[in-house]
Amino acid sequence: MTAFRIAFAGTPEFAVPPLRALLASHHQVIGVLTRPDRPKGRGRQVAPSAVKVVAEEYELPLSQPQRLRQGPELAQLASWQPDLLVVVAYGLILPRTVLDLPRLGCVNIHASLLPRWRGAAPIQRAILAGDCQTGISIICMEAGLDTGPIVLQRAVPILREDSAGSLHDRLALLGAETLLRALDEIREDGIRSMPQPADGVTYAAKLDKKEALLSWTSDAELLERQIRAFNPWPVAETRLDGEQLRIFGGRARAGHPDQLPGTIVEIDADSIVVSCGRGLLEVRELQRAGRRRMSAREFSHSLPLLGRRLG
Repeated sequence: MTAFRIAFAGTPEFAVPPLRALLASHHQVIGVLTRPDRPKGRGRQVAPSAVKVVAEEYELPLSQPQRLRQGPELAQLASWQPDLLVVVAYGLILPRTVLDLPRLGCVNIHASLLPRWRGAAPIQRAILAGDCQTGISIICMEAGLDTGPIVLQRAVPILREDSAGSLHDRLALLGAETLLRALDEIREDGIRSMPQPADGVTYAAKLDKKEALLSWTSDAELLERQIRAFNPWPVAETRLDGEQLRIFGGRARAGHPDQLPGTIVEIDADSIVVSCGRGLLEVRELQRAGRRRMSAREFSHSLPLLGRRLG
């Protein structure tokens, strides 16, 4: 069975399952590229990327360049003599000199069914748009943003229970499985790919914290999708008496509220029900500034809410 010499470029948790899958396969991971260590968390302590942690666990050759241009970083990648460079959420644009360096080129794992949702936040944008499905695309990399021809795709449904966090985890595992299948096909037949369709192109812009502020004049179904898409980051939020109130869980339901949007119209066993521009939103998990996350039941016991207005 032919084994490829694979260099791996990735940074966040999404890239960890594919890297571990390669390490458990018969292929040889000959080196890892990841972003430099950066401050993280409330304490802003400098910490390694998730991919670096795995690379050090396996004592793999590791490079953390600020950029990949001419110079020692490019020379190090060339010295590994890879057959293939696998790229997963690396975070740096690869110049043509890098794309042309591996014998078989570079392939990327992208978390959407391309050409839908090219760009930085495909998981969140798919949920926000109300898409019924998404998936994984393995593509041959070229100079454009996620424009390369498709080697293999696998689709999965987007469940109503899915947050960006849960869908991220499912797609990370699917990405690992699809990558190994694609490598098997490349081993047997070489890289066979199809150009992306010209129709259906959409762009998944990077998330902005400003998007997380809920507008209660909106449709309740849109508000539910915002809550799901922005969990775990940046987390949907509103205001109660001018204080930040973060919302982690909610469910839209039909109704014809006769109160102003944002008004808390009902408290039931497991939710705080808020009137919207259209329909009602059952808020199920929330957090006041500086406090712990709590269920709607706990929150409703902490202060009077009925008739008060959010926003």
